[in-house]
Amino acid sequence: MDTNEIETVIIGAGQAGLAAGYHLQRRGRPFVILDANSRTGDNWRRQWDTLQLYSPAQYDNLPGLPFPAPKWTFPTKDEVGDYLEAYAHHFDLPIVLGTRVRSLERHGDQCVITTDGDIYRCDNVVVATGTFGRTPYVPAIADRLDPTILQLHSSEYRRPGQLREGPVLVVGASHSGTDVAHEVGQTHPTILAGRDCGQIPPRLDSRAMHLLFPVVHFAWQHILTRRTPIGRKQLPHIRFHGGPMLRVKRADLAVRGVERVTSRVEEVRDGRPVVDGTPRDVANVVWATGFRQVYDWIDIPVFGEDGYPRELRGVVDEAPGLYFAGLSFQYAFSSMLIAGAGRDAEYVVDHLVARRASEKIAAAD
Repeated sequence: MDTNEIETVIIGAGQAGLAAGYHLQRRGRPFVILDANSRTGDNWRRQWDTLQLYSPAQYDNLPGLPFPAPKWTFPTKDEVGDYLEAYAHHFDLPIVLGTRVRSLERHGDQCVITTDGDIYRCDNVVVATGTFGRTPYVPAIADRLDPTILQLHSSEYRRPGQLREGPVLVVGASHSGTDVAHEVGQTHPTILAGRDCGQIPPRLDSRAMHLLFPVVHFAWQHILTRRTPIGRKQLPHIRFHGGPMLRVKRADLAVRGVERVTSRVEEVRDGRPVVDGTPRDVANVVWATGFRQVYDWIDIPVFGEDGYPRELRGVVDEAPGLYFAGLSFQYAFSSMLIAGAGRDAEYVVDHLVARRASEKIAAAD
């Protein structure tokens, strides 16, 4: 293995990693972005076929480059992937694709990153694996279901044609679960189980939302933050229980004939999932149950019992030089949006550059 020395390594070329690269480039700092995909944006391209963003194109910009779509349209997952790829080319960001990071360790004042090809020694690491770098969470009861039942996590779901004939149980009723249940409800008898996460009443493409969305977006950016009491109250709900229904409404599920059950699925009898006290004969289960933060490849003890790093706005005080970008609610509700990635990354880079400057001053003294 070759050893490369560079000031900063960014792990992950999604929106958070690219935004961090943009801000480092603007400040003239040397860095490289490592990503396991063969193309920038592939994490988005692998989502289900009909996925669209929940925010209009005018709010889907990374810093320095507008999203190339009419402002009140909702980009598809492929359009997002292509935008991220175009962004990387536009700013000529130094990305090494096809490179999977195997471990991150601390050796003295430096971090050592081992990939499946080379080793990188650096002063700073920005872990930008974000939402799509997490491990899909499936409840333990999944192992007790009859093997004839097809099981997919929502990250594996692409289209209704993947599913077997017969009823579908979708477990998890945040925006992803409701979207999937609504789609498969066209072709399969469908049950949606999970707590009601609420809904935003206006249609995303309605005239009312044209007026309301700027207000909602402001709240997501500036009110629901880790600095406000209401934001701190919402943080665990967003991180561990999912957000409200956005595109699909309760009425839409009813029109499709989706059976809505708000109790949890926690039991299996005779190989069948128990829903609201009754075993159900289903042919498919889609687990829209979110993701777990798994950082077992990072050998630096900065993680809490919930799996998240002990950070504030991506800065880890316990390990100078270690940063995170793209975390759910990293600073605000908007952190999970593309537009939120830019602000979060800028804060991280500002801290990184300021820390390096203060170290140089201390060394000169």
